[in-house]
Amino acid sequence: MARIVIFGGTGYSGGNIAREAVGRGHEVVSYSRNAPAEPQEGVEYRTGSMADPAVVDAAADGADQLVVALHAVDVDGAPMLERTPALIEAARRHGARLSFVGGAASSLVAEGGPRLLDTPDFNEDWKPEATAHAAVLDALREAPEDLEWFYVSPAGLYGSYAPGETTGSYRTGGDVLVTKEDGSSEISGTDLARAYVDEIESGAHPRRRFTVGH
Repeated sequence: MARIVIFGGTGYSGGNIAREAVGRGHEVVSYSRNAPAEPQEGVEYRTGSMADPAVVDAAADGADQLVVALHAVDVDGAPMLERTPALIEAARRHGARLSFVGGAASSLVAEGGPRLLDTPDFNEDWKPEATAHAAVLDALREAPEDLEWFYVSPAGLYGSYAPGETTGSYRTGGDVLVTKEDGSSEISGTDLARAYVDEIESGAHPRRRFTVGH
């Protein structure tokens, strides 16, 4: 059993990961700015911001896994990239494995690129969030060798606006966006959570990003 601490454990991604992890017998602690209206049984809820280094240090202390499931463009007044160094140092100091629910846009559309973010038809309105997530992945790749980390990029269609179907299965694609034969790319929140907790348990992608889709 692992002690899994989630920043954003009351949100869509973090909530699904928390539910999956508790269901497998893990100890789960959630940090968020506000207490949840409908808490999940088995999750310990704490309030606090990832922008506060003291909160980050307390979260990492005793954690086996430190999960970040937040929007990247603005974490209490600054991009996630500016909050990442404190996370990295806390994870290294306390021996926690750091991981992120990232975005699809940094995924490659084919081996060798380009990134989805860099394709001509990528929606301009999505670029700030996509770029912010991609910057965090770059920072992890440049982190000291003693930092244990992984980063998960979901399929193109993913989020609370498109919860999808729980199939109990998923496919992974390294750095390449996972697509179906018809070119579509999607993953449900529940199956993304399954893939995420599988990685927590297996450690199959050390210091790597991997993509997930149906």
